[in-house]
Amino acid sequence: MSQAERFAYLLKEFERVGVDPNTISAGLAVQQEEALRALAALPDGAGPAAFLSQLRIVMTNPAGADDHRTPRRDSA
Repeated sequence: MSQAERFAYLLKEFERVGVDPNTISAGLAVQQEEALRALAALPDGAGPAAFLSQLRIVMTNPAGADDHRTPRRDSA
């Protein structure tokens, strides 16, 4: 998929979820893949708050990360 096609797809996903891409801060350090993963996890019309919440989840759990993390143990 070309960069132009990926961008068009990203805009279409924002529209589907109900997020105005013009209201998303340009200062967010978000890769296109992260935004698409967050958008794909949301239902139609989820809205901006749901997108930002899902984006936080995606950014703290990178693609391919092991879901079975060992809990941290404090040494005594």
